[in-house]
Amino acid sequence: MAARPADKSKRRSPPKRPTPKPRVAPSPPQRDPVTEADIHLVPIKGAADRGGGPGGEAWRIDVNGKRAGVIFINQIDEPPVGRHASIQIYLNKPSQGRHIGRVAYRKAAEASEYDVIYAHMRKSNVASRRAAEEAGFLEDDRPGHPQLLMVRRR
Repeated sequence: MAARPADKSKRRSPPKRPTPKPRVAPSPPQRDPVTEADIHLVPIKGAADRGGGPGGEAWRIDVNGKRAGVIFINQIDEPPVGRHASIQIYLNKPSQGRHIGRVAYRKAAEASEYDVIYAHMRKSNVASRRAAEEAGFLEDDRPGHPQLLMVRRR
């Protein structure tokens, strides 16, 4: 077994490398907003947890004949509201930022059989909040709900 050298100054330290800078994600391309006439909701069957269950409703969101996303309403039983109609929307990435959600929320609420519809979303989701507000949803600030709760009444 070989002995270690007593002089530590002869040891080589690893070369110092600068810390790599994080990559900056490119900003998404600016997309022009679409007009209300370009947006159509097409009724669909929906999956069990996406508007296809008991009391559920579902629509495909088409923009100029192309699928842009889906919007659906489920009957859920969740505190602090209890049993209620809950709306959710999912837009394809290229469809986001074009004001499609604003129109889709409103058209789905008008086409729905429900007079009172709630929207649950993260408090940090500014885009969904704006879209819901433009569609006539108002904040329901009752205590005991960790998410942002909005309601639209006919």
